[in-house]
Amino acid sequence: MGALDDAAKQAGDFINENKDKINEALKSEQAEGISDSVLDGVAGFAKKVTGGKFDEQIDGARDSVDGAIGNE
Repeated sequence: MGALDDAAKQAGDFINENKDKINEALKSEQAEGISDSVLDGVAGFAKKVTGGKFDEQIDGARDSVDGAIGNE
């Protein structure tokens, strides 16, 4: 087994052994704050690039993504 295969196996084992802790961390308030900041930045940039023509659609997409990855 090569070094890359070994590293991939170790990563997979780590994820399997710690999936509850990982899911908990992804649903934490800190993760929510980070995801909100990133999504706000992307949405703001998209609004600027489109000159405000698609603000409603951009906000809808932002909210859909936030609902899928956040805890709120």
